[in-house]
Amino acid sequence: MTFGRPGGQSRVRAGGSAAKRSAGRTGGGFGQEPPSGASAEIDREPDHESVARAIGLRMLAGAPRSRAELAAAMVRKDVPSDVSDAVLDRFTEVGLLDDAEYARMLVRTRQGERGLARRAIGAELRRRGIADEVAGEALSEVDDEDEERAARALVRRRLAATRGLDSQTRARRIFAALGRRGYGGTLISRLVREELAAEGVEADDPVGGLD
Repeated sequence: MTFGRPGGQSRVRAGGSAAKRSAGRTGGGFGQEPPSGASAEIDREPDHESVARAIGLRMLAGAPRSRAELAAAMVRKDVPSDVSDAVLDRFTEVGLLDDAEYARMLVRTRQGERGLARRAIGAELRRRGIADEVAGEALSEVDDEDEERAARALVRRRLAATRGLDSQTRARRIFAALGRRGYGGTLISRLVREELAAEGVEADDPVGGLD
């Protein structure tokens, strides 16, 4: 008789535990945990302004950029145009964005370091979204003398690299190289003739067909 009581109590306790576990599984209001912080964050709408700001700062940390380049990157991340405009306006206000200075920097480096003609530099400015008026102002810092000086330096380097070849082959290679940099045929032809003459090549050597 005394042995049945402990067993009965054990069954009651087990049953109670099972009921609690069942309640926890069915959710019934009790035992249901709120969504974790990570899940709540996923359900939240993206903060477009923060996304736009992060894109802009990351790109500007790597190298100077134009407003159009930053705007295009924000579009690719589905940032609404009104949000990107506001962020870019703020960047401009605090001096992080300056298309005029960016254009002047490109003109200086492309002409001074790479020897590009104004035509080639202008094409690059357009590709980068610089407005025509801003590009024209920057390009005005390079005059005809600057352009001829850069072109002549390129001609001299190419002639030095092709010494030993016939004059027409040398001229053809120079035309191709300077043409890719945006120089016109008339200028290239004159400079090639002058520099070949400086080497002692007769004026009637076959470079005329490349005008």
